[in-house]
Amino acid sequence: MPKVRVHNVTISLDGFVAGTNQRLDAPFGDGVGWGDELHSWFVSAMEDSAAGKTGIDVDYFVRGDQNVGATIMGRNMFGPQRGPWEDESWKGWWGDNPPYHHDVFVHTHHLRPTLEMAGGTVFHFTDEPVETVLQRAVDAADGKDVRIGGGAAVIQQYLRARLIDELHLVIAPILIGRGERLLENLGEGIDGYRVAELVGSPTVTHAVLVRR
Repeated sequence: MPKVRVHNVTISLDGFVAGTNQRLDAPFGDGVGWGDELHSWFVSAMEDSAAGKTGIDVDYFVRGDQNVGATIMGRNMFGPQRGPWEDESWKGWWGDNPPYHHDVFVHTHHLRPTLEMAGGTVFHFTDEPVETVLQRAVDAADGKDVRIGGGAAVIQQYLRARLIDELHLVIAPILIGRGERLLENLGEGIDGYRVAELVGSPTVTHAVLVRR
């Protein structure tokens, strides 16, 4: 049975996934840079995986791509722009050949045409309800799992709708203090999970939550 999964989402000890004032030159907000203390484990694991190395962080990093046939994300993850599109020149953070290589559904209130990229990645922009978008993603995944990529607001929507089967959180030993928290305003959406894995590496702690 295909699953709906969240992977490699890094949070600080005080529960933040991003700082304040996210923008083009600071995608994760003030005080939270790509490759800094919050995400350094991910960058290192990505580099080690490409070099054929193994380890706790590498193993969890690699699992995030295994058996995934479609991805769902929010507009904040796709790019830094807010409001109506000024134009359609922005094609994501990942260059001409994004790392997904399958259908990606982007939640946004401001629609634009489907965007086909090299390597098989196709971005679909939608303002449909989460249940409808998930069904489209399940159909596109063709028997494989669907990954909820983030950011925090999108993950929260799918948690509140009780649609996520597996949630992999990476806890970094830092404090951010302000910004965007992940595990709040969830209501009953967080009920019914158990911690299936809790594994520490020299840099972070990996927690995998699954529905009972």
